[in-house]
Amino acid sequence: MIPDHIEVNVSGGLQIPLPPMARVRQIFDPAKLEDIPGAIRSEFAKPEIRDRVKPGQVIAVGCGSRGVANIALIVRTVIAELKALGAAPFIFPCMGSHGAATAEGQRKVLEAYGITEESTGVPIRATMDTVITGHLDDGTPVHMDRHAAEAEAIVVINRIKPHTAFRGATESGLTKMLAIGIGKIIGASTYHMHGMDSFPELLPKVRDVNITQRNVLFGVGIVENAYDETALIELVPADQLAAREPALQVLAKKNMPQIFFDEIDVLVIDEMGKNISGAGFDPNIVGRNRRSVSWPAKPMVKKIVVLNLTRITHGNATGIGAADVITMRIFRELDIASTYANVITSMNLDGGMIPIVMNTDHDAIALAVKSVVRVKPGNCRIVRIRNTLHLGEIEVSASMLDEALRQPERFELIAPPAPWAFDAQGALVPLADHIHAAA
Repeated sequence: MIPDHIEVNVSGGLQIPLPPMARVRQIFDPAKLEDIPGAIRSEFAKPEIRDRVKPGQVIAVGCGSRGVANIALIVRTVIAELKALGAAPFIFPCMGSHGAATAEGQRKVLEAYGITEESTGVPIRATMDTVITGHLDDGTPVHMDRHAAEAEAIVVINRIKPHTAFRGATESGLTKMLAIGIGKIIGASTYHMHGMDSFPELLPKVRDVNITQRNVLFGVGIVENAYDETALIELVPADQLAAREPALQVLAKKNMPQIFFDEIDVLVIDEMGKNISGAGFDPNIVGRNRRSVSWPAKPMVKKIVVLNLTRITHGNATGIGAADVITMRIFRELDIASTYANVITSMNLDGGMIPIVMNTDHDAIALAVKSVVRVKPGNCRIVRIRNTLHLGEIEVSASMLDEALRQPERFELIAPPAPWAFDAQGALVPLADHIHAAA
């Protein structure tokens, strides 16, 4: 077992000069939805939505485990609109193997997002039990959460975005929720055995079995802008999902943030977690994926350092194996059972591998910088981000600043290069706090 502090013999030590960092704002399309409840009410006013809801109908409303902007408000409004039409909704966790693959764990994930019985005014019914609703042509059983399967109707709510491990017409969104999420751990494990590269064809087939065999009313599709703000909410009737969700995914990809550099020596990520990305930190952003996934994407990053787990991830560090260096803080907070349940279900076991552990933030960053070959520390191309959801304001090393300022359509200087802000224990001032204090 690794102790609380480890002594590592690093030739020359880790007290190396780190280049000063400048704060810059990355410029994305800021368009967002100003009136979220109003937009949802407008969607419910459409006859193709309103007419599907019947008075007294018991409706299972599936909610997932991603950090979706305004999710508590969206869920509350959807529940209120269903009630206004005379229905009797309840909420169920629609999240595959997350929350340590336990009913109570999944309930706590929802609570962490502000989705509670008190806030929504309806019951939350959590179980890991499933009902087999049918079979695919090859005999694969299709699983559905028991509470959802026994309800009179089903609605699911999810953000639509690019997936972290495969490409297709539909990736992460309503189709995936109606296959992986609603299938709980047994369904998720069953479909992952086919391999994620099969998901573009497999998941729509699973979705369609569930839609055919149960009364799925519609999906609440959410698209966000690059600043992690709600840009669009659309209620898509179940029979239109196959045609409409791909178009919403095109919009989601267009809106997705990025780091506007093709080559980075060291990427410092302040925090990772399941509320940030299914992979902890999004491969679509960092350009690096698990070994078993073909991923020719930019930026090209030589070393990735992760400093913290988010509080809401509850120790689930799925995807940590894609990092090179982590801190002792992460190692101590890591929930092995929760992480392993998620990683094993995905079949990508390297997502749970432990990177090199350093005692402090300083030492983790210094080791990454020191281990970049043929680059002097002072010239190292370093980018620091809060997480892969929030990329509006980032820090870049002095050697990258000229490149950024030559692109005024992409970058705006907020603060000139300044030394790293470590405390006496080697902990780095959080990026969000640093930005706020300097503003």
